[in-house]
Amino acid sequence: MSMGEARGHQTLEPRAPWWRRYPSLYGALWRYSVTREMQFKANFLLWIVVEAMWFGLQLGFMSVIYGHTEDVAGWSRWQVILLVGCSHFIQQVFTAFFLTNVSDISEHIRTGRLDFMLLLPVNTRFLVSFRKVDLGAFVNAMSALAVIGWALRNLGHLPGPWEVAAFALLCGCGVVVHYSLMFMLASVAFWTVRIQGAVWGYYNLFNIARIPEGAFPHGWFRRVFTWVLPMILVSNVPSMALLGTMRSPWMGVSLAALALACLAASEALWRLALRRYASASA
Repeated sequence: MSMGEARGHQTLEPRAPWWRRYPSLYGALWRYSVTREMQFKANFLLWIVVEAMWFGLQLGFMSVIYGHTEDVAGWSRWQVILLVGCSHFIQQVFTAFFLTNVSDISEHIRTGRLDFMLLLPVNTRFLVSFRKVDLGAFVNAMSALAVIGWALRNLGHLPGPWEVAAFALLCGCGVVVHYSLMFMLASVAFWTVRIQGAVWGYYNLFNIARIPEGAFPHGWFRRVFTWVLPMILVSNVPSMALLGTMRSPWMGVSLAALALACLAASEALWRLALRRYASASA
């Protein structure tokens, strides 16, 4: 068979459907991530220890506060410990899947790696968003779940199946909110090239999520961190769902709707940015 016939034969081969191609591609990215992490085992273990120490400091800080009071805005000691665990769980799941990838977007633009990604026969946003996996963050997410279970035991509360399902779904919504907002910040790099400062600044705002929503005074600060940068919603609502203390199901619906709105807005900004992108060499 000639080279021309071979090329013609290749073009006539049916393309695998997306529901087969993308899981296969993501599996390959996982294998790459495992190989990369195992090449630097000391760094892998060190980050797990550092994150565990930071988590322990957060729990210790809350213990200091509750050494002087019985409740904060109607939240007891163990309810707040559960809230801290929920906040840490959402943060670590986000870190595992998205943090490194989103923070690398400006470097892809600056170095020209994005040009290569745009030429590949795969959705570019998928590749940019899921290129790497932080395996250590999964370990830290498990420690957060252990703390949540510890808090539930001390509260004497056994969540029902629906409460657990609502908790899992709302935690997923929280991860989507964080991913979408940070992705929008990273997409600004198409205009500014470097944007890591704003991206990591947003990541540092995650600390607000461990504070009970009732502790925030009514005013612009509470409105901003509820609806503009919804740090208050992303962990408070899943925690209340697990505890069975959610005042209204509309709180959960609001978080889910916010997640969808943020995802749609991030996709619109990404498409706009790609339309004005020439290349790193232009």
